[in-house]
Amino acid sequence: MKKLVFIFGAALLMTACNETDKKASQTGTSDTSAAKQPAATTNADPENYTTIEWIDNVNQALPKVKEGEIVEVTFRFKNTGNKPLVVDNVSASCGCTVPEKPEEPVMPGKEGLIKAKFDSHGRIGPNTKTLTVVANTNSEKMLNFSVEVVK
Repeated sequence: MKKLVFIFGAALLMTACNETDKKASQTGTSDTSAAKQPAATTNADPENYTTIEWIDNVNQALPKVKEGEIVEVTFRFKNTGNKPLVVDNVSASCGCTVPEKPEEPVMPGKEGLIKAKFDSHGRIGPNTKTLTVVANTNSEKMLNFSVEVVK
């Protein structure tokens, strides 16, 4: 009897897995397809790499703020390379921080801005946030800011 239950359970599990695979192949997607696909960005091609110089400190300490205030921080940079600088993505370490990247390429010799808005609601005490910048440079850059939120 135990063997029969085991065989039935295994057959049911295999059938369920087959149905998932069929659905994924019919729609052209699966859970792992995005991970296997290379990113279609300019930073994937070393031929398009450029260099960046951070004008503002990449570790900024902001003044104390009252809880509930929205604080904006700005990081200025300069394209010191000879190719247009394309900022593909800027992500924040927390949902309380919303980054903003340049939408247009920054031409060689020109300056650009990365901004972020930090919502201090419910964040009493010291806070340190990180922005991760992905661009057509040889590595990602981490930008940090800290702020103390008081009542």
